[in-house]
Amino acid sequence: MRRRLVITYLLLLCMVLLALEIPLAVTVASRETDGAVADRLADATRFASLAAPAVRSGDMDALNDELRRYQELYGIGVMLFDQDQVVLSAFGTRPAAPAVAVRGALAGHQVSSPGTLWPWVREPLMVAVPISDGGAVLGVVLTVSPTDRSRRDVLTVWLVLTLVGALAVAACLTTADRLASWVLRPVTRLDAAAHEIAEGDSAARVVPGLGPPELRRLSASFNEMADAVAEAMERQRSFVAHASHQLRNPLTVLRLRIEDLGSRLDDDDLRSDHEFALEETDRLADVLDGLLALARAERGRHQIEVADATALTADRVKAWQPLAERREVELVAELPDGPMPARLVATALDQALDALIDNALKFTPAGGRVVVRLRSADGGAEVSVRDTGPGMTEEQCRQATERFWRAADAQNVDGAGLGLSIVAVLVEASGGRFTLAPADTGGLNATIRFRA
Repeated sequence: MRRRLVITYLLLLCMVLLALEIPLAVTVASRETDGAVADRLADATRFASLAAPAVRSGDMDALNDELRRYQELYGIGVMLFDQDQVVLSAFGTRPAAPAVAVRGALAGHQVSSPGTLWPWVREPLMVAVPISDGGAVLGVVLTVSPTDRSRRDVLTVWLVLTLVGALAVAACLTTADRLASWVLRPVTRLDAAAHEIAEGDSAARVVPGLGPPELRRLSASFNEMADAVAEAMERQRSFVAHASHQLRNPLTVLRLRIEDLGSRLDDDDLRSDHEFALEETDRLADVLDGLLALARAERGRHQIEVADATALTADRVKAWQPLAERREVELVAELPDGPMPARLVATALDQALDALIDNALKFTPAGGRVVVRLRSADGGAEVSVRDTGPGMTEEQCRQATERFWRAADAQNVDGAGLGLSIVAVLVEASGGRFTLAPADTGGLNATIRFRA
């Protein structure tokens, strides 16, 4: 946009310069030509008045002396022709083709050639004047003038005009660039702020008071809109967090009541319903915990810290070993020998590994294998959790980070569908990247990349 504005300004200026300087350049050449022709006409007319009696009497000596001195003094050639175009006298340079000018003068006209002294025209200036006596044309006086000086003067003026035009273009380019920058600066800031908000920085705003009044109003409107959206999102997250927190207490009381009722039941059917009710309260508790964790992960700015990914990964794998042994799943950690620093949000790797290992153990059948691997990649730390379960298709991998999304064949598996959403939010807040893909050997491969 900025380049287009500058090019538009330059095109307009170039059109104005061409409209002004081309006629001016033509005028300069025409004026120089008219001045030279007027001088030669005056000289040729004087010689024609002197030549009339000399041609009539045949005594050319005095006239020839005059023409010779003129040629030696000014370097301008002079030729005399009679009625039959026979050369009577010639001093200085003889033109290659004087016949056209001589014929025009014999017809009683004053003739000059060329019509305009352009800088690229090398031919001399020829001026022919008839020698008249009582209305009869006795001959022609032809002057042949070099045009180097006149062409040089015209070219000098043209170069000055070109230099002025170049300076005008340079000044216009500088002014247009600054003007375009001033006009588009609010647009650039708007674009940057919009990208920052899209990347999760809800506090990004446009600096007010920049650019023309229309864009200032647009910047103010954008900031007001961003404030309204941020406030609405904050209210939504606060509501989810508060609701999840407040519901935990009555849910805990409800579970205790149900457990207490279980000790008074003797009927097997009632005991089965009692166990089902306990499972549902546990499921509801998991949903509330997930919502609360998600709301906390999405709220406000996060504090980035540097942590040892090797130690954190080893700790989480060790914590999940008892559950893996109970489910007869082999849980393996492939870790580097030394520490591996990574930049991340506090507890981001812990919570992400808990969610990923939990999912892997849920969906991996007995006798299967879950591998947690940590390695250096692209200058950062990469953690992958690969299992040998049923896995997911590429389309399911794209949908898996949506809140409450669950695969059609996993509806009966414990969980609220929020674990992967929490992982995605925490990794994004850490400036990392989270991907899901089918594993090469079957199952699912979840990968987290953090910056070093």
